[in-house]
Amino acid sequence: MSKRPNPHDTLQLSIELLHSIPKRGTITATELQKKLANDGFSRETRTIQRLLESLCDADLYGIERDMSSKPYRYRWKESARGLTIGSLSPQECLLLTLAEQQLGSLLPSKLMKSMNGFFDQARSQLGETAKTQREREWLDKVRVVSTSQPLLPPKIDPDVFEQVSTALYGNQWLDVDYKNAEGERKNSKVMPLGLAQQGPRMYLVCRFDGYDNERCLALHRFISANASTLTFERPKDFDLKQFDDDGRFGYGDGTQIRLSFRIEKGAGLHVVECPLSADQQVVDLDDDYEITATVADSDMLDWWLRGFGDSLTFIYKGRL
Repeated sequence: MSKRPNPHDTLQLSIELLHSIPKRGTITATELQKKLANDGFSRETRTIQRLLESLCDADLYGIERDMSSKPYRYRWKESARGLTIGSLSPQECLLLTLAEQQLGSLLPSKLMKSMNGFFDQARSQLGETAKTQREREWLDKVRVVSTSQPLLPPKIDPDVFEQVSTALYGNQWLDVDYKNAEGERKNSKVMPLGLAQQGPRMYLVCRFDGYDNERCLALHRFISANASTLTFERPKDFDLKQFDDDGRFGYGDGTQIRLSFRIEKGAGLHVVECPLSADQQVVDLDDDYEITATVADSDMLDWWLRGFGDSLTFIYKGRL
């Protein structure tokens, strides 16, 4: 005699299934079965198919089935609101909308996709009533601005970003086809360790198979990427914050120096207001500031200093 399914388990599976069905694009029952299995809901494909048939036949949720060819494909109807989490407060709608705008490129693709329903709901509710007017207006009152000449971001293959973020999230080896700045193309196996956005560009910090030093690869230079099923233990001697603090994203090697320079007050005021380091010292002279600080030596530091032109005079730059 077969065991009757637990109603609670069936309900939970149905909710996860609804979350997994896309509003953009389509998905098959087999693909849904694999996705749910990765999320801890291991069921046979036939079970998923029966649930999908029930959801489509009931027409309560707005699930659309494409029967033009096999296997059948599923998605939310364009008019469907999707699976919501009840009414969000105006503040929650605003927070979710800002999070989608600012964090989209820094979150794993799987997580962003799983949140699409919430983002859609937040945008929809913000546009519905006078109650959310102030929150809608807030979106036009705040902006992240560039500290240099604004540039459009280079194009990144969406499939590449998804594979990179999947491998980074799951500590999986990544097989990449990469073309460097000199135009040299190479197939490699890398250990993804971190993802960083520097201005309009995205970089993957990784270690090549067989090496213990870190490299930065620009995501827009990836021809292809594939997350392996093989996993690795994340190196305990790597820290992304320390990597950044050492000036590695500024083309440095981690060398700390003691830097001193004199700069005209008009050009140097922002360095006084936004110090180079916690130990920065400033001497107020007649027309200049004399500034001393401990910083990471890097090409970016040199570019920044040269940008002041004749307003800046070097005094000292030496290793600690």
